[in-house]
Amino acid sequence: MQFDFDMAVNRRTINSLKWDVAENELPMWVADMDFMAAPAIREALIKRVEKGTFGYEIVPDSWYEAIGNWWKRRHGIFFEKEWLTFCTGVVPAISSAVKRLTNIGDNVLVQTPVYDIFFHSVENGGRHVLENKLHYDGSRYSIDFSDLEEKLAQPLTTMMILCNPHNPVGKIWTKEELTRIGGLCKKYGVTVLSDEIHCDMIDPGSEYVPFAAASKVCADISMTCISASKAFNIAGLQTAAVMIPNKILREKVVRGLNSDELAEPNSFAIDAAIAAFNEGEEWLDELRKYLQSNKKIVREFIEENLSMLKVVSEKATYLLWIDCSAVTNDTDKLCDYIQEKTGLIITAGGQYRGDSDKFVRINTACTKDNLNDGMQRLKASILSYNKK
Repeated sequence: MQFDFDMAVNRRTINSLKWDVAENELPMWVADMDFMAAPAIREALIKRVEKGTFGYEIVPDSWYEAIGNWWKRRHGIFFEKEWLTFCTGVVPAISSAVKRLTNIGDNVLVQTPVYDIFFHSVENGGRHVLENKLHYDGSRYSIDFSDLEEKLAQPLTTMMILCNPHNPVGKIWTKEELTRIGGLCKKYGVTVLSDEIHCDMIDPGSEYVPFAAASKVCADISMTCISASKAFNIAGLQTAAVMIPNKILREKVVRGLNSDELAEPNSFAIDAAIAAFNEGEEWLDELRKYLQSNKKIVREFIEENLSMLKVVSEKATYLLWIDCSAVTNDTDKLCDYIQEKTGLIITAGGQYRGDSDKFVRINTACTKDNLNDGMQRLKASILSYNKK
């Protein structure tokens, strides 16, 4: 392997949100990887620093080309330049779009359990979260399309926030599922906001379908939020984009991004994204193999040592969604106990709503040394929790 993902990086000294913990604690929670950024990104940032000036920035043609070429090459969808707009992050773009494309009191549909920040983006703006709860059969999740149509048909439902691929359950939606969602949203006049920030974090051999590529209808009724931040671990550089083929919808969203001061890049956001998409492909492909191996280690460890737990078997993200219902239906208490007992910090599922009270989410994007340490801590705490 050309890149050393086993190399430990001391993140305790760099104001890391993830690693702002006690010395004896091991964080495996927030969706943030412990690896150094791709060499091409680091080199691009060094060159930018060496210029010595950090004034206001523009978005050059090379940024549009880098993003367009990446999605065409990796995901088979072509972007016109005018479809793309820079923004400082996917979450700010979601919050801005909710305010511009819906009215106070409207329903915004989400498929739970889902990334908890969606709820804040909706509810902080005076809108209501409407849950289309995903169906869990004891091993995998699927869409309850009957409930979805019923919720979309409600007159005050004006937007659906889609998570594609889905966080936290790791689901890659199929073209058929996405097409069906698009058809229902078209039927009931609902705009789709597709968060595709995890789209490049899928297992080797798997394939993700962009919502806008599923059908012409899907492209026409939607906006898609994309970023290099998850795949290349550069969330702190605040670089993302929205992609909107529909001109009328695009102008509304772009006006909102500009009004909310979210469309101006910092001095590093553009160069980092260009380097990632133009030169980071080999690094990312090796990383995905490493992460696939990490997830396999966790699954096998749990099968052999903690058979009362069940890992949901899906192919996207480096986050594992683990069913703890044989131990507890209150994983808030369980995670507090695990942290107190062993120093391992993982995410209690309850914040993702739906059926998530009995689940935990574990971040596997770390060195194998830390991963194995985390598994031993998990084993010790679960076994002792069972004896309480």
